[in-house]
Amino acid sequence: MKRVFSILALTVAMTACGKISPLEPAPGQALPVKPLMARTTPTPEELLTPPTYADPERVDELIKRSQPRKRDRFDLPPPDGGAAPAVAGTDEPTSSEEAGPVTPQ
Repeated sequence: MKRVFSILALTVAMTACGKISPLEPAPGQALPVKPLMARTTPTPEELLTPPTYADPERVDELIKRSQPRKRDRFDLPPPDGGAAPAVAGTDEPTSSEEAGPVTPQ
């Protein structure tokens, strides 16, 4: 079992080491044609390098503390006619409080 494992490990190691050469088009093939607005034909390295907009920087802005949201005058009630939920920490009455209590009929 050890011998099989060592032969397998040696084979994997041999296949992993290979010559890495610069990228070139396949024999008989040419690089892609020059783009219309480009001054020169891009090299293989330029073609493989992603533009800056393809890899934007990440913004890790952490919230330091939790804060309640401010009242939003565009916060509409649900379509079923009920009142919008009250915002925590505000003393302003909601529209249902202004009209009075709801009485069942």
